[in-house]
Amino acid sequence: METQFLAQKIAEGNEQAFEQLFKLYYGRLTAFAMSILKDIQLSEEVVQDVFTNMWTNRQHLNSEITLKAYLFKAVNNRCMNHFRHEKVKKEHQQYTLAVNLNQNTSTESRLAVNELKSKISEGLDLLPPACREVFRLSRQEELSYKEISQVLNISVKTVENHMGKALKLMRNHLSDFLTWTLVLSLSSKYLFYMGVELILSVI
Repeated sequence: METQFLAQKIAEGNEQAFEQLFKLYYGRLTAFAMSILKDIQLSEEVVQDVFTNMWTNRQHLNSEITLKAYLFKAVNNRCMNHFRHEKVKKEHQQYTLAVNLNQNTSTESRLAVNELKSKISEGLDLLPPACREVFRLSRQEELSYKEISQVLNISVKTVENHMGKALKLMRNHLSDFLTWTLVLSLSSKYLFYMGVELILSVI
């Protein structure tokens, strides 16, 4: 069956058409998710969720769509949602840790670290959109250049160019703080290493 015909049959509730589509794309979609998530169990769950959601909402399925593009886009979106969810969890954990540890630091030192965080955030905002997205996927989501090229549909060479530009701009923006972090060691060893870690995370 052509995929458009399968879409029409699935929209009509044809279970055989849905099973045929599942067998046709399950392995490829799982491999695609695996290239992004690096977790086979999670990748399988993502693909199964995509198919389950398609069947549950089959009456809204447009028979004119290209099922291959629809499925790969849906899997990619769910992978990105997973990263965003994990990022929120990680930020909450870091915030909780910072709150607990900061109780033992001076107000002046905390302000210094907050200023550093603000400087890093400011630098990220100044990056061109394409560079910022590549930088985020590399440093925050920890994707390889090849994975980034797949997610953004650009060449690995383009990813490398964007990343090189982003790193150069961030280094220039944070140059004054590279020496400044040494001062933190005079007041708090924890804040010193925290400052270094913050800078290393972006350069």
